[in-house]
Amino acid sequence: MTVGRLRRHIDTSKPHPARVYDYFLGGKDHYPVDIEMAEQLAAGAQRGAQINREFMHRAVAWTAREGIDQYLDIGTGIPTEPNLHQVVQEILPASRIVYTDNDPIVLRHAEARLVSGPRGATDYLEADVRRPEEILEHARALLDFSRPVVLSLIALMHFVPDEDDPYGITRTLVDTLSSGSVLIVSHGTADFLDPEQASKVTGTYRKGGISLCPRTRAEVERFFEGTDLVDPGLVRAPEWYRDTAAPEREESGFYVGVARVR
Repeated sequence: MTVGRLRRHIDTSKPHPARVYDYFLGGKDHYPVDIEMAEQLAAGAQRGAQINREFMHRAVAWTAREGIDQYLDIGTGIPTEPNLHQVVQEILPASRIVYTDNDPIVLRHAEARLVSGPRGATDYLEADVRRPEEILEHARALLDFSRPVVLSLIALMHFVPDEDDPYGITRTLVDTLSSGSVLIVSHGTADFLDPEQASKVTGTYRKGGISLCPRTRAEVERFFEGTDLVDPGLVRAPEWYRDTAAPEREESGFYVGVARVR
């Protein structure tokens, strides 16, 4: 089962993080303005996006093997296979997934690419994480919040500046989850860049009209307040794994963590 919402006009005059990410992952759903931004970013940004995606695959597969069959994925990005629902439904075919993004191009492709297996269900909503109540209201039509849900915030919150209260947004979402739910976060950092490199990255996004807020390890850890991080804790993306072989050790500009909701 797959359902959706009407979509608004796609603005191709300005870059969008979802389309830049699509370019990095080798997709085809981006525009020259997105390519221009991507190619101005620091060396290694493309591989960094791929490493982040690989972390998502490992994390959601682990939660599915733990028996959780409901997922709320906010900041979905343009579908690039394997998508989250494909990973988890390979393990739990009846899993139910709600996808959310604020770029209408994501929803344009959702009907073709975010299609559930016959035993499960997917839904998708065009909405902004800054309106968490709207997202939760829609998600309740498919997800049962009295049972555990995986909340996935992958490469998203570093686009939410402090003035928009990213910690409060995350708390609103997590407070809705029942005990035994799981929070998955990946977040960009400048901890491993020199000041000139960090300025180049944030400046490139700013010129494109996008706020980028890389945060320190301590600042990223705040997103997990009130939850219990599972081993190996808050680490760089290639360092997170649970029940698979260790990934290749590579440089990464993302802190990642997976935590259980109390």
